[in-house]
Amino acid sequence: MIFMRIDEILNKKRTLSFETFPPKKGLDDIDKLKATLDELAKLNPDFISVTYGAGGTNSKGNVEIASYIKNHLNIESIAHLTGGPSSYEDIDRVCAELKKNNIENILALRGDKPIDYESEYCKYFKHATDLMEYLSKYDFTLGGACYPEGHIESDSLKDDLVHMKEKEEKGAKFFITQIFYDNEYYYRLVSEARKIGIKSPIIPGIMPLTSPKSIQRVKQMCGSTIPLNYKNMLEFYMDNPKVFKELGYNYSVYQIMDLLAKGAPGIHLYVMNNVETAKEVTGRLENVIKEYF
Repeated sequence: MIFMRIDEILNKKRTLSFETFPPKKGLDDIDKLKATLDELAKLNPDFISVTYGAGGTNSKGNVEIASYIKNHLNIESIAHLTGGPSSYEDIDRVCAELKKNNIENILALRGDKPIDYESEYCKYFKHATDLMEYLSKYDFTLGGACYPEGHIESDSLKDDLVHMKEKEEKGAKFFITQIFYDNEYYYRLVSEARKIGIKSPIIPGIMPLTSPKSIQRVKQMCGSTIPLNYKNMLEFYMDNPKVFKELGYNYSVYQIMDLLAKGAPGIHLYVMNNVETAKEVTGRLENVIKEYF
């Protein structure tokens, strides 16, 4: 199997990718996630990302799952690495484990402080750029996060773009966006990023709303705007779970087809370890994937 780093894949084609997270509990949950990954692998993604866990938890699970994706499933993986709760020693330890397991891609993040996190946060790495600068001594391909509607802590999109440019200057070879439901925010982000000289691919992140609970989850995570016409439909079908889920899948398919038609370099699906979501969305896009990925 010949592997390519994610920036190398993006230089050749559009990418289809999934995001997963390591379980918080024991071996049974890790085995369950591996079974999920086995099913996701059948959908032929170009890479699968693995989150780091709130407050830097689950770093061991992060490496184990990233290794399983690459070394067992033969799919490129990208491990999230969160600077906020980490010390230099923490980062060095995780990087050594990633190198040992042949993981070559890192999504470098500051991370948001969990509500119940009691220790000092961001003692060593106040920004994602600080982490990226520290990681420059290692041979990893770095990705960065970006925010179509602006980061919650930013005063303006302009401030966000300045930080995004700094991430590219510190080594980010590509970006993956936060979840959004109005594609116009993505197009604005890309347009403004290009104006200030950001050249790296910006991969849109999509997460289907498949239940009323998922709406609350999105509000807590990032507060993404839901367009009025979509919101009206969600409210109308709120009491019909099957139709609500169908609406969520179909709206994501509409988003993706529109994004591809307007030049998006790939699609990153936040599947929340849910195989059904990945299968339903990619199944509806079968001919699109064959033709345009």
